[in-house]
Amino acid sequence: METKNENVYVPAFYANRSIFITGGTGFLGKALIEKLLRSCPDVREIFVLIRPKKGLSVNDRLNKILSNKLFDLLRSRQPSAFDKIVPVTGYVAKENLGLLPSDREMLIDRVSIIFHVAASVRFDEGLKDAIFNNTRSTRDICILASEMKNLVVLLHVSSTYTQTDKLVVDEVLYPSKFDWKKAIEVAERVDEHVLRILTTKYLENMPNTYTFTKRLAEQVISDYSESLPCAIIRPSIVISTTYDPMPGWIDNFNGPVGMLIGGGKGILRVLWSDPNINSDYVPVDVTIKAMILIAWKRGIRKDKITDVCHCSSSLMKCMDVKTIVEIGLDIVKEIPLNNVVWKPRTTITKNYFVYYSLVLILHIIPAMFLDEIMKLFGVQPMLVRLQRKVYVSNRALSYFLLNQWTFRNQNMITMLDNLSAENQKDFGYPYKDVDVVQYFKDGIIGAKLYLLNESMDELEASKRHYNRMKRLDTIVRVIFAAIVLWILYRRNVLSYIMDIFLSFAY
Repeated sequence: METKNENVYVPAFYANRSIFITGGTGFLGKALIEKLLRSCPDVREIFVLIRPKKGLSVNDRLNKILSNKLFDLLRSRQPSAFDKIVPVTGYVAKENLGLLPSDREMLIDRVSIIFHVAASVRFDEGLKDAIFNNTRSTRDICILASEMKNLVVLLHVSSTYTQTDKLVVDEVLYPSKFDWKKAIEVAERVDEHVLRILTTKYLENMPNTYTFTKRLAEQVISDYSESLPCAIIRPSIVISTTYDPMPGWIDNFNGPVGMLIGGGKGILRVLWSDPNINSDYVPVDVTIKAMILIAWKRGIRKDKITDVCHCSSSLMKCMDVKTIVEIGLDIVKEIPLNNVVWKPRTTITKNYFVYYSLVLILHIIPAMFLDEIMKLFGVQPMLVRLQRKVYVSNRALSYFLLNQWTFRNQNMITMLDNLSAENQKDFGYPYKDVDVVQYFKDGIIGAKLYLLNESMDELEASKRHYNRMKRLDTIVRVIFAAIVLWILYRRNVLSYIMDIFLSFAY
């Protein structure tokens, strides 16, 4: 009788296996390495594809990654686990992953599990580079996998947003009219300048090069799944941890956390978004558990079915953008960020004309004024430059902040619900009992600690500064109101308004 998946011990599946990870230097990759080493302690080795960068060798970059606070728990409990990480020189954007022949042979001989995590998530990246990073790399991973002697599973990390032309997205592989082979050929042969001109026409209804090339990558996996044991996970917006291995860990400003930091610093005063749409986010530790579980589930089967799983907040606890912003503003009253530039307050609008006008009034003009003051004190001006980045970022994200999709995640829910008690301990997630307010509170504390390098010991000083900015904000608003009233009075507009009011009163 066939053993049910939920009764197979997850760490036993990974025991004595060699794993190959691309994207190990990124947000997901670091968390995946940490979780595998900590919760699957008998894994044989983890090969991590790393490219030399900014004068750092692959070993230098690996040591820098492992110094991250994310690895503190593992370091204290299993310090010898780091010896199982083997850096492999390569670069996903290069043909054949930029692997040396000797390294390629080593991977072919020893690897049985692949996590293809690497991707360029820049929405404004040129089409050529996006195809090389996201599509051709997936093809080359599949070619490498097809030569591996002991492969049991290839897990490809995609995105729920590869299917933005559908309002409701199911956990299935959708056919595509785009041809990934021709796309790679075009990227390799056509001049970059010409390709940039043709990008908009080539993408058709896809919002950016990221979603387009990740969609092509799914087609690569679909085609190679005829001969390879493949699975696909589509995460939505991945943000800070819930609790594993620590609450609130994050290493980037993406998604709601970045929005809350900008608002909490008093820099983000206006947001171009529909306040009523649900923001589909998922904690990174939940995503990592799902990746490990999907690879395990696919790896113990012998069929040719390609599993597709959404790691999203559908069927879990969802919140609209307005509520997230309101919760964030309440949290930063209690736990303010250091050196806020003004009292935090964020206006949300989906009207572009209103948004653009408020950007000028609330972002650009105050930033220009404060930059001039900074010059007087010999400080390098930076607020106008920072506000330009905020504007560009909001414009790039606007497609996702003004539209809403439903990413059905029944496969993920079923997988979590059916885990054995033994597997629940390290890989379960109590999605029904999550305290969302506490989660975002931990996220803001995590942003202070891990992104902004602020100390919680300075909290009282931050509160005093916050209160000063609050008083200053009140003073400025009163002065502004007084000036407006004075101008109206001088122009007899105020008395005219009073006459109209009195006429209605009587």
